[in-house]
This record gives sequence, C-alpha cells and structure tokens, in this order.
Amino acid sequence: MAYVLGFDEIDRTMVAIVGGKGANLGELSRIDGVEVPDGFCVTTDAFARTVAGEPTLDARLDEVSRLEPGDRAAISRLSAQLRRMIEELVVPDAVVEAILAAHARLGAEDACAVRSSATAEDLPGASFAGQQDTFLNVVGAAAIVEHVRRCWGSLFTERAVTYRLRNGFDQKKVQMGVVVQRMVFARAAGILMTADPLTSDRTVVSIDAGFGLGEALVSGLVDADVYRVRDDHVTDKAIATKKIRVEPVPTGGTQVRELAGEHRNEPVLSDEQVLRLARLGRRIEAHFGSPQDIEWCSDGDVFRIVQSRPITSLFPIPDADDGENHVYVSVGHQQMMTDAMKPLGLSVWQLTSNAPMRDAGGRLFVDVTAMVSVPAKGAALAAGLGKSDPLMGDALRTVLERGDFVREVPEEDSGAPATPFGTAPAPIDTDPDIVTELITQSEASLAAMKRDIEDLSGPPLLEFILTDIQQELRRVLFAPQGLQVIMAAMEATEWLNDRLREWLGDKNAADALTQSVPGNVTSEMGLALLDIADAIRPHPEVVAYLERIEGDDFLDGLADHLGGDDARAAIEGFLGKYGMRCTGEIDITRPRWSESPATLVPTILGNIKNFGPGEGRRRFEDGLREAEQSERQILRRLRALPEGEHKAAETARMIERVRTFSGYREYPKYGMVSHYFVYKQALLREAERLVQAGVLDESGDIFFLRFDELQEVVRTHRADRALVGERQDAFRSYRSLTAPRVLTSDGEALAGAYRREDLPAGALPGLAVSGGTIEGRARVIADIAQADLESGDILVTAYTDPSWTPLFVGIAGLVTEVGGLMTHGAVIAREYGLPAVVGVEHATELIRDGQRVRVNGTDGYLEILSEP
Repeated sequence: MAYVLGFDEIDRTMVAIVGGKGANLGELSRIDGVEVPDGFCVTTDAFARTVAGEPTLDARLDEVSRLEPGDRAAISRLSAQLRRMIEELVVPDAVVEAILAAHARLGAEDACAVRSSATAEDLPGASFAGQQDTFLNVVGAAAIVEHVRRCWGSLFTERAVTYRLRNGFDQKKVQMGVVVQRMVFARAAGILMTADPLTSDRTVVSIDAGFGLGEALVSGLVDADVYRVRDDHVTDKAIATKKIRVEPVPTGGTQVRELAGEHRNEPVLSDEQVLRLARLGRRIEAHFGSPQDIEWCSDGDVFRIVQSRPITSLFPIPDADDGENHVYVSVGHQQMMTDAMKPLGLSVWQLTSNAPMRDAGGRLFVDVTAMVSVPAKGAALAAGLGKSDPLMGDALRTVLERGDFVREVPEEDSGAPATPFGTAPAPIDTDPDIVTELITQSEASLAAMKRDIEDLSGPPLLEFILTDIQQELRRVLFAPQGLQVIMAAMEATEWLNDRLREWLGDKNAADALTQSVPGNVTSEMGLALLDIADAIRPHPEVVAYLERIEGDDFLDGLADHLGGDDARAAIEGFLGKYGMRCTGEIDITRPRWSESPATLVPTILGNIKNFGPGEGRRRFEDGLREAEQSERQILRRLRALPEGEHKAAETARMIERVRTFSGYREYPKYGMVSHYFVYKQALLREAERLVQAGVLDESGDIFFLRFDELQEVVRTHRADRALVGERQDAFRSYRSLTAPRVLTSDGEALAGAYRREDLPAGALPGLAVSGGTIEGRARVIADIAQADLESGDILVTAYTDPSWTPLFVGIAGLVTEVGGLMTHGAVIAREYGLPAVVGVEHATELIRDGQRVRVNGTDGYLEILSEP
C-alpha cells in the first residue's frame, strides 16, 4: 500500500489512486516540452487509512446522501460537521512518515503548494474545479502534514457536497488525494483555454493573464488581460487595469499588494509570449485528445503548467470526418425538448425522421450544410427558421454573413432539398373529411401493429419494429396529404395575420380565431384531465388518499376508499387514450404516464382545488363562443371597407380553413408516440428476457444502446457492459449542458439575438405567439411533477411539450425559453386563449419565482413588475 507517489510514477489512468488533479499532473510531466513544477501525491490509500479510524463516518455520509441538493441549511450543517471530523483525525504514523520522506526528497527547505485532488475531480465528464481547497506557499514539514489534512477535510466543503448531490456522485465513493508541489513564485499567472469559453469555438485559444500568483485571478480578485489566438495569430487582446497582485510571504502564506500606478495598465504578456503559450496549450490538448482548461505560471520567460483539465462545459461536435466545415441546427428547439436523450431514444428518432441528422451531447441536429452552401437556399432557410424561432434564424444568418465558412457550390451540384425536411406539399381544398380519413388510417395502422407485435420476440421483434418505423410510422408522420393539411393551416394563419393587419390594423388576429378548434388531440387532453377532477371531487376520501400517495402503485389502493372505483375508472380511461404521453416524449426511453401515473396526481388535485364541476366543457364552449364572436366582428368590419364583400369572403374562407385544419397539427406526434409506447413495451419485455439470460444487468440498460446495437445484442446474446457504463456516465454529463440553437463544426455555439428597438425599458424580448396582455404571479417551474399552480398564475419554464398541456387549463399566461409559432406551447396557448411569449432567452434565470410580471403576447415581450 503506497501512501505517496512521485509524479514520475503517475499517469492519467491513476485517478482512483491520486485523484483527478494528481493524475493529470503526472501525465503532464510526461509530455516533452511541458514544464511541470516537481512534486508528489499523497494517495487515496493514505486518506482511507486515516478516515478508517472514524466509526461514525459512514452513517454521516448516508445522512448526506439522503439530502436534496436544494436543502442548503442541512447541507451546510452536515458538511461542516464532516469537515471538522476529518480535520481533527490523527494521521497514522506510517502516513506521516511517507509524507515527510517525500517532502525531504523534494526539498525540505522549499515552499510548497498543497492542493486537493479528489477522485471525482477534473474528469472528462465532470469538472469539480474550485470545489476543494488549495494552499499556497506552505513552509515546513509540520505545516505540510497539517495542510494535507485540511485538503482531506475540504472534500466536504458545502459546495463540493452540493455538486456531488446534483450530479449523482456517491458521497462514499469519492476519495481524496493531495498534490504537494514545489512552489513557483510567479511573476505572472493565468488560465489558458484551448477553446473560446464564450463561443465554444475550438479554433480559438483564449488566455487570461495577471501579475503575481494565479490565486487573485482564479478567485476573481483582479481583472485579467485577455488574449485570443487563432491560426497562430493574436486576433484580439484586452489589457485590464490591474490594481493588485497576490504574492507569497517569506514566512508562509500569501498577501495582497497594490500595484504601482505605472504598472496597472502594463500588458502581462507580449505577443510573442502569447503565441508561445498558445502553442504549448495546443500541444497539451493534442496529448489529452480534447480541449483543455490549463493553469499556467511564469517566474521569468519559462512557462510552467500547474494543471490541465478537460473543458466540460463545451458542447460536443457532431462527427463528420470529411474535413469540410458543417453547420447544424437543433432538432430539440423545433421539437420542444432540449434535454439530453439516451442513445436508444436518439437512434429511434433518427430512424423516424427523414432529415439528415447527427447526434452530439445527447441531442440531435439537422446538418444543413448542403442547403447553406447555396446562398439562395441558405437565406430561405434562415428566413423560414426565423419565422418560427427568431433566435435560430438570427444565429444561422450570423454564420451565413461570414461568407467563407461553408464552401459555396452551384445549386444544381448541392444535392440539397428545398427544405431540410423535404419538399413543400401541394395545396389542398378545405374538407373536414380529409382530416377524418387521416386519423382513421393512423388508428388502423396502430391497431394492426399492436396485434402483430404481441407474440414477437428475439431478432424478429427488432426487425418488425424497424420495418414499422420505416413504413407505417413514417407514413403516419409524413403522409403528403397530412403535410398538406398542416401547411394549409399554417399558410391560412399567416394570411389572416398579414391581411387583417393591413386591412384592419389588428395584430395576430388569427390567435383569437383559433380558440377551441375541433379535433386537437392535445388540447382535448388538457380538458379531459378536468373531467377526471369532476369524477373525483365528490369523494373526499379519495381526495385525501391521493394527497398522501407515494409511488406509482396507488391505483390498486383506490378500491379501499368510497368512490375509489369511479376514480380508478376515470384515471384508467384517461391513460387508455393519453397514457403514452410524457415529458420529453420524443425520447422513447422516457417514463410514460401509464408507467408513472403518479405524475398526473398533482395536476388532478390542483384542478379539484381550483375549478368547479363542468370546467372542461365550459372552457371549450367559452373558447368556441369567443372565436365565433371574433369572426363575426372581423367580417362586419371588413364589409365596411372598400371592396369589403370580397375581403370578407376571402377572410371567411381562410378562417374556415384554419378552424378545419389546425386541430390536426398535433395529431401526427400523437400517432408517433402511440407507436413508440408499443415499441417500448415490447422492447422492455425483450430486455427482461436478456436480464434473465444474464446478458444484461438491468432491463433499462437497453436505453444506452443504439437500435442497431440492440439488434446485435438480441441476435448474439452478448452485450458490452463497459460500453453501457460509459454511455451512462456520458448521459449524466450531457444533462448539464445547454443545447445550442445552431452549432458549427468548429464547435461554435450560436444563440442568436433579437434585433428590436420597440421594447419598453427593461423588457425581456421574445416571440409573440398568442395575443393579449396579462399580469400575474410568475411560477418558475422546471419539473411538471413539482408544479404548484393557482388560477391566474403565469407559467415560466424552459419549454413545454404536450405533457404540459394539463397545466395550461389553470394558468393565465405562458413564457418559455424555447419555442416558435407552431410549436406545442404556442398552438395550445392560442386554443385556450392564453397570452404567450416564447423564445425568451434565460427566462428561468432572469425571472424569480413569485415575481409579478406582465406578459404581452401581442407584441412579444415580458416585463417584471415587482418582487415576490
């Protein structure tokens, strides 16, 4: 059992022995041309040997593991107790002797830096940078041992405990190594990133530099000089006013000293030094194989590297492997599901869609390179995307305006479709029987698939699902007549908005006309949940039971309460029609309502509390009445205009088209998730057979395999458990990333911006998708299961998909960070008559829960009126 290892004995594979920082420093010391200050690592064995003498540690860690990440008071209390416990432990003699011997070899008279190195630190999937402690300029053997113990204790800082809770790390499995390194009395120090931290562009090196020790810069005490390098040229530099520097004290520790006036605006680095440092960064990046966050210092003209870690905040780049530049647009922002997806979900969606998609970071992107290589098509694409999501359109235009990122080709050589999703459909007559026939065909396809899949298993099951996706499901989703219906409704809506603005001065006039359209399976779902409340409301025993349930097995317990049979019948009837839905439903791996019915209970209870009997029917009738009244008023006003009868007749035809066809907009996705749920149930049955055969550890392991990989596992009865584990780790890291609207093959993530000057001071811009203005209490909600809404509240969230519809019946307005004119939230908001603004960047961060806000769904902005 080794308690100490020198850097020359350490490489990147030894994270479990010396922690992430120690393993990276050992690896850095092996790279030719990289200067690393000498040092050694106190191993995790030394930590384990020391804490083994504390019998209550496991119980305390169990207590911490049960905490919620948001319980700051409890985390603060328990982490302080744990830290104090560790720092008061007696370090075993054998550990002390090993540390002192290594210190003597390093140079007993030399000052050292003593730095924490946890086993869950500086990893490719998670960076714990700054979570544990570092001590600079530690002098003397006794002080070294004492600061090693303090580093061990810092494993339980409040921020480190919270980070582990949020990211799913087992508190018991994280161990602590400690780096002891000869101190560098730096003239300058800073941070080098081999990708631009602002844009994620991998072609840019960004360097922050300050005078003195790096502590001042890392801790934010001083502004840094910032240099950017591309293609071995300094492309940008900003020289800061640097008022202080941190420097060592001869007796140990550090002090802050003011800089003389003449030095405050002096550049820290020359251009030659910047370029040399950038080349050094690229060498380190090449060695580790990924963009790096590098800490450097200089005590003269030699740059010394004191740490390198992966940059975990960068969004991954889709694989292309053709040496060409590529442009990608987010699928999730169009589908209202920007969360990370598991590999099976990604691959099933790729099999379902006709678009040329690639995956990265657990998300899907359409490769639009072929389109944007033709200027006219690229401009048309940006304009089209901009109509539904202005930020995406602006982000794509930003790339196109550079002119040289994508190689321009003649239109006839591009091979690009008119749109990335296929050619535009032909016009269609307004006929309600068309929608009826489309739905009948879809229902027949689903029924036949359910019948035929029932007895299948093994390779025939996987082959059947693949065939059904490529033939039946694609026919449901992409039937030419279905696309004609959807486009006809969209074009008629645009026609109404444009003409009625021109003729009458009305903004977004179509919003009021689309309330309570017939046949919208998603808006009907929200009203159906109100009917469940009607069935349960008369039975107080059932209500009381639902208020205290835990888990998804509550349906069986309903029979023990008066009215429970009626309640169960109502809930099961709802699940029979809508149980295949859930949050993030385009990911086949997500738990469906039928699998997790408790998800619906808070909304049912909220409906019971906030509404009276018959609310669902009354809301639909009120919306229908308002739509009819709006139509009459508009037609009356039009007839009073020159050529009024002609204008009114045209408008009446368009209103009929909108009301006939708009409801179908939500049906293809309903049909898709209905197929997905049947596939999922069959695949999970197959997974259970694989578990019974010892091929898989758990049935959920199939979610971390792509569809073709699952086919191979089913065929061979052999699975790569290590691959499953790697995919699970990657998924955890992907969940913390924010998907960009537009991404380039350089890694640049573009968010876009609103270019508006018509907003009130302080207003947050967005896209107007459902007219009207409303004031109310903002409820910022990330998880539908945690929603606690009252009538009149304004829902503020990242995105909504159909699973959020039940909440819409109880709110007064809607604000989302993601969305467009025809995405789910916008469509349902219009049908329910809710003012709504979507695409409000960082809304869930800028708006605090409980603030009073005003939503202007006509002009597309939000105002914060008062504090909670």
